[in-house]
Parts: sequence; C-alpha cells; structure tokens
Amino acid sequence: MLINSLIKQQIYKIMEGYCVKCKSKKEIKDGAEVTMKNGRRAMKGKCPTCGTGMFRILGKA
Repeated sequence: MLINSLIKQQIYKIMEGYCVKCKSKKEIKDGAEVTMKNGRRAMKGKCPTCGTGMFRILGKA
C-alpha cells in the first residue's frame, strides 16, 4: 500500500494542466487528488508561474 501511494505521488508531481491565466499547459504545482461530488477523481493544484488555481479531471480508473 505504501509503495502504491509513493508511485501515485511521483505521477502527480509531473501532472500537467491548463492554466487559464497563462493560456498554456504547465505542470501542476502542489498537486493533490480530490474527489468531486459526482465521485470522479480530479487533480487540484497551482500554476508554478502565476499561482492561479489549476484543476484537471482524471480518468475513471
């Protein structure tokens, strides 16, 4: 279980999202997995350049 969470943390560190303010794809800084109201998973973090909140919906698996 610990190895699984470490692998997930490594993947999340390189997760990319779209920054609306910078208008470009960037790596999500301080990314954390969240569960939306409908049960789907998502990644939430900040843009490393401008600090704007970023959000990316993840797969169903």
